[in-house]
This record gives sequence, C-alpha cells and structure tokens, in this order.
Amino acid sequence: MDILFILIPLSVVMALVVLGGLWWAVYRGQFEDIEEEGRRIFEEDQD
Repeated sequence: MDILFILIPLSVVMALVVLGGLWWAVYRGQFEDIEEEGRRIFEEDQD
C-alpha cells in the first residue's frame, strides 16, 4: 500500500511531462504542414 504514495504522484508527473512535450511541439509548429515534409523527401536532388 505504501508504494501507491510513490506511484500515483510519479504517474501524475509523467503525464504532465508528456502533456508539456505535446504542448511544446504544437507551439513550435511541429504539426503545421506534415504533407510538405513527405513531398520534400521524394523531391530532393536525385543525382
């Protein structure tokens, strides 16, 4: 039962870290134009 006093706060902290990372990615524009990146890979110089 004592382990719950460690696991519950740890899981809350981990969830906040994940949500913070997702917020950071959205704020920095990581999901702006996903299709363009796929096209850019195929259209690179083929020399």
